[in-house]
Amino acid sequence: MEDVVIPYELPEKDDHSFFFIDQRVDTRVEAKLHRHDAWELYYVVRGHGIRMAGDTLQPFAEGDVVLIPPALYHQWDYDPSSADVDGRVRYLMVAFSHSLVENCVAVFPELRNRLAGVTFPTEALKFGPETSRVVRRVLMEMNGMDELGRLCGMFRLLPIVFTAKDYASVGKPVRIERDVRRMQQISAYVMAHYVHPISLDDIAAEVGMNRSAFCSYFKRRKGITFSRFVTRYRLDTACGLLAHSRKSVSEICYLVGFNDVLHFVRVFAKEKGMPPGKYRRKCLAQARGE
Repeated sequence: MEDVVIPYELPEKDDHSFFFIDQRVDTRVEAKLHRHDAWELYYVVRGHGIRMAGDTLQPFAEGDVVLIPPALYHQWDYDPSSADVDGRVRYLMVAFSHSLVENCVAVFPELRNRLAGVTFPTEALKFGPETSRVVRRVLMEMNGMDELGRLCGMFRLLPIVFTAKDYASVGKPVRIERDVRRMQQISAYVMAHYVHPISLDDIAAEVGMNRSAFCSYFKRRKGITFSRFVTRYRLDTACGLLAHSRKSVSEICYLVGFNDVLHFVRVFAKEKGMPPGKYRRKCLAQARGE
C-alpha cells in the first residue's frame, strides 16, 4: 500500500507559522491514508464516518475534536450519507509544526509557565466534552479572524490541547515499518469489503501470508481475533448509522454485513450493552440535550 499524498501542506515558514483551514469537501475527494510532519487539530463540523489513526479504527461524529501527532498515519473516511445537499462534509483544522510550540515556549514566558513539564503525546487523542467545547469555540472564532487574530487564537489553543485532562487515546503509532504497511493493508481491506463475508483465506492472501500465520500474527498485534475485529468494525459502523440516519434496524443489519437481523441484534446488544433500538433512542436523547 502506498501512502496517499495529503491535499494540504504547511505554508512556507517565512509567510506563516501555522496552517488554518475551513474545509468543505466532497466525500469522494477527501484525503485517504496519509501522514505529515505536523500536529493536526481537527474539528468535525459536518459529517460522520470511520477514522483510522495509527493502529486503531473508530467511528467519529459531528462535534468530535481530535489531536493527531506528527508522523502518525491517519485517515478520515466520511460516510457519504452524512454530507449536506451538495454532497460535502465540513471540518476546521489547524496544522502546526512542533518547532512552533518550541519557539513559543522559548520566547513567551506565559506559555512556558503553562507548558512546563508537559509530556507531548505520541498517540492520537480525542478530547472530552469540556475541552472539545472550548476548542470548537476558539476554532470557530479563528475562522472569522485575520492572520494576527488567528495567531492569538493559537496562543490560546496550545496550552488547552497539551494540558487537557479529559481525553482518550484513539490510536497508537505502529513503529515497525513492515507492520505499519501490513496493518494498514488489513484495515483498508476491511473498510472496503466489510459489507460482504471476509474469509480468513482471502485476507491472508491479501497480505501474502498463509491462514495459520495470519491468525497468529493478527492476534499478537491486535490482541483479538480477526473475526472479532471485523465484527467490531461492523458494529461501530452500525452505531454511526443508528445515530445519524433514519434507516431501520433491519436495513442497517444488512448494510454492515450481517445476514440475519436477530443475530445482529444479539451481537449488538452483547457488544454495546443494549439493543440497537435502545442505542438509537439514547443517541437521539443526547442530541436533544436530555
